[in-house]
Amino acid sequence: MASISEQQRRFRWLQPRKKQQTRRRVSLSQREVLWWRVLAVKIQSLGFDSQVLFPGLQTEDGDIIDCVDFHQQPAFDHPLLKNHIIQMKPSSIPSDLKANPSEPDQLFQNWHKSGQCPEATIPIRRTQGNQRPRDLYHFKQRRARLNHSLDSASDGDDLSSHEYATAYLGGNFHGAHATINVWQPTVSNDGEMSIGQIWVVAGPDEKINTMEAGWRVDYDQKSKLFVYWTSDGYQNTGCHNLECPGFVQTNKKVALGSPIGDVSSYNSKQTNIGITIYKNNGNWWLKVNDQPVGYWPSSLFTYLKNSATELTWGGEIYNSKIGGVHTKTQMGSGHFPSEGYGKASYFRNIQYVDSNGIFKDVEAGKLTPDATKPSCYNINLQSDTSGGSGTNFYFGGPGYSDKCPK
Repeated sequence: MASISEQQRRFRWLQPRKKQQTRRRVSLSQREVLWWRVLAVKIQSLGFDSQVLFPGLQTEDGDIIDCVDFHQQPAFDHPLLKNHIIQMKPSSIPSDLKANPSEPDQLFQNWHKSGQCPEATIPIRRTQGNQRPRDLYHFKQRRARLNHSLDSASDGDDLSSHEYATAYLGGNFHGAHATINVWQPTVSNDGEMSIGQIWVVAGPDEKINTMEAGWRVDYDQKSKLFVYWTSDGYQNTGCHNLECPGFVQTNKKVALGSPIGDVSSYNSKQTNIGITIYKNNGNWWLKVNDQPVGYWPSSLFTYLKNSATELTWGGEIYNSKIGGVHTKTQMGSGHFPSEGYGKASYFRNIQYVDSNGIFKDVEAGKLTPDATKPSCYNINLQSDTSGGSGTNFYFGGPGYSDKCPK
């Protein structure tokens, strides 16, 4: 366990088979897409919103997925992207990337059962009006970790509201990768969350630049794919998914913030996703399994414009029960790392991209594990890297217990 001062440095930037159904598919020719675009221009001239070109797809999860014209997505409203040259796909992928054979080429999400978006559009999940303020609260709490010393923080202090079980690596990087075991841990209280993700970071405390991606569970108890970014230490810039201008999505099959179709079960089938963030033509691309999803333009950042200096893999929860009984919100699978495969959640094939654009395995001995409350949530680095798992670790825990009362 690292000392308090070491934790302060490493966590200063951390935040915040069902019966087959008949699918309704939307498939339009290029002529039809052009017709819709012309119609959209006419609609806009009459003063109506033309960004959403097609009726929303109602999902079994209760979400609505809108198919939005690619050029009308929120990213291009960002002032720094006014003259941005769009990159529709990465020119290449760094060599020696390790993929897990159990990962499908394409990520399946529940909304796919309701249809698909046509060419020249991207799927955007409609967000509820109360979501963004809640997220902003989380990230303000994370920011508190940057501005206060943890030396005087007690277990009941608000500075401890975010709890982590992570592995850290410092250096100079052009990307990061991992195979992440997907679970649906219980989130006990409204406003809390449980996350398994990768952080790509650079910059001093007050101006931290970060890109984040992985899976996240909120009080709705659904595991969702998400991305996040900030360029000023979680103060005024950045957001989740496409909730503000910034991240440019190019993929019409992935809906950020929408539930993942399959999750792992205890002592049964395991589900993984491959998360890869890497530099290409100056931009930072996100790849999920074998699908490029989109990118963070380098112009969004100052310290991440060229490279990252910190990479972190692992889990996070938000505990709203500060000062009282500890939350029962789980991390990972909700079980401790000591239970091992099929029972505890894991990260495998942990890699970084060097300055030559080559994926390199992270040596297990160079990863620094940290758990803010090991009696509640812990991490266990594995010394055996054989068997196709590469550098790997188990993480997580149940939250409240006799050993984790508060």
